[in-house]
Amino acid sequence: MTKIEQYIIDQVREKRKEVGLSQIELSQKLGMSDSFVSHVETPSRRAKYNINHLNALAKVFKCSPREFWPEKPL
Repeated sequence: MTKIEQYIIDQVREKRKEVGLSQIELSQKLGMSDSFVSHVETPSRRAKYNINHLNALAKVFKCSPREFWPEKPL
């Protein structure tokens, strides 16, 4: 996993916890399988968020997709 992938996953996890959503609840809001977010948040799994996921996540969290990205390159 690259530094940028881990950074984005960490940002989404933080937002998910801030609003009190479980991994299953967020997966369902994204229209994905119940285990999707769990797979993304598990480092040994290959699942990752793509650009479309980040856009959908921004809709769920009512924020800009930019909030998931670092200010400077990693």
